Amino acid sequence: MIRLENIIKVYKTGTVEVRALNGLSCRVEQGEMVSIIGPSGSGKSTLMHIIGCLDRPTSGKYILEGMDVSLLREDQLAKIRNKKVGFVFQFFNLLPRVTALANVELPLIYGGLRNRRQRVLDALESVGLSHRAHHLPSQLSGGEHQRVAIARALVNNPDLILADEPTGNLDTQTSKEIMLILQQLNQKGITIIIVTHEADIAAYTQRTIYLRDGQIVKEVRR
Repeated sequence: MIRLENIIKVYKTGTVEVRALNGLSCRVEQGEMVSIIGPSGSGKSTLMHIIGCLDRPTSGKYILEGMDVSLLREDQLAKIRNKKVGFVFQFFNLLPRVTALANVELPLIYGGLRNRRQRVLDALESVGLSHRAHHLPSQLSGGEHQRVAIARALVNNPDLILADEPTGNLDTQTSKEIMLILQQLNQKGITIIIVTHEADIAAYTQRTIYLRDGQIVKEVRR
């Protein structure tokens, strides 16, 4: 599903250059659940942003489902982000003044879809939150916030879910519940990539990629 070949990403600040990714190559197969782990500054988030079409590599090739993403226009990248990729973030990124239902509905609105309500309710049902659809984020727990975020990632039926530190703000028990939801989604055929710094979270995945200084230093399969 994903093939990265000799990916280099350089950020420039004035005259200073920072090489966040340094000739990284890897593959992720359709239906895998993979974790990416490494210390701060290892390139984890940069890699996630490139895979999610939120950023472009400075050089190298990124093939997603047979498409050379490196060659696509911004509007084409936006379409991929909306249709093929679901994002789950550490800080949930929910709009505070609208309900869980309205938060989950946002990707469908951006995509111009009509008859959205049932798809939204189905997504909330898949994470066990249909009964909280009309609650505001302030009325939900941290774990429920992340469930809403996962439902929002699911609502466009993506092929790929990218989760950046999805349990970073959650207690141990809630983290387990979120990881079990992600495993269940993976069992339905969705490819899932998780960025984490926690070995116990990485242990939920089938394969862990270890990064350091913008390069893969080892991989562990389970």
